[in-house]
Amino acid sequence: MAGVVHMTTARDMGLVACTTCTKVWPIATERCERCGATLQSRDTQSLSRVWAWWVAGVMFYIPANMYPMLSTRTLLSTSEDTIVGGAVELIKYGSVGIAIIILVASVLIPIAKFLCIAYLALSVRRGTELSAGARFIMYELVEYIGRWSMIDVFVVAILSSLVQLNVAASINPGIASLSFALSVIFTMLSAQAFDSRLIWDRLDEDDVARAKHSDLEGAR
Repeated sequence: MAGVVHMTTARDMGLVACTTCTKVWPIATERCERCGATLQSRDTQSLSRVWAWWVAGVMFYIPANMYPMLSTRTLLSTSEDTIVGGAVELIKYGSVGIAIIILVASVLIPIAKFLCIAYLALSVRRGTELSAGARFIMYELVEYIGRWSMIDVFVVAILSSLVQLNVAASINPGIASLSFALSVIFTMLSAQAFDSRLIWDRLDEDDVARAKHSDLEGAR
C-alpha cells in the first residue's frame, strides 16, 4: 500500500528511557541506575490522571471568568472587573496592547491548552489524521507555553502589593484570582501527566488509515 512508512521506536528495539534523566536502558530494567527513578515503557495510568487534572482545571476556569479578578477601591468608588471586563476597560483607556496581552494569556492560551490536551488524549485511543510528529510538537508547545497563563495572576499580585494607599486607594485580588491560579496549575499537571510516548504507539495504524484514505482519494 502506497504511503505507509514504518518507524522503529525504542520500545520495538527493547529499550526504555528514564523520564527523569533521559538515560536509556534495556526494557527489562526496573530502576534507573543513574537517578534511581522507576522505569516504565508506558505509563498505563497516564490518561486517567490527564483527564482528572483536565476536568479539575475546567471546573476552576469557569468561575475564574465569571467572578471579579481585581477589586479597585478609591475614595469615590469601588469597581470589580472580570478578566474580559478588565481588558475592555483597558481598551477604553487606550491601552490596547496590554488588553490584547491579557486576553491572549488569560483567555486564548488556557482555552487552547484545554482543547490541545483533550485532543492529544483522545487521539491516543481513537487515532487521528494528524501525524504523530505534529502531535508531539503540539504537546511540546502546550508544555512550554503553559506557565505563561499565570501572567494575569502575576499582574494582580504586583498591583495588590504596590497600590495600597490606605484610605485613598487600594487594589485587592478578586475571588477569581485563586480560581484562575488553580485552573492554570491543574492544566499544567494535566499536560505533565500525559505520557507522550503513547503518541507513537498508534503510528503504524494511523499511517495505514491515512494511506487508505489517500488511495481512495486517488481512485476518485
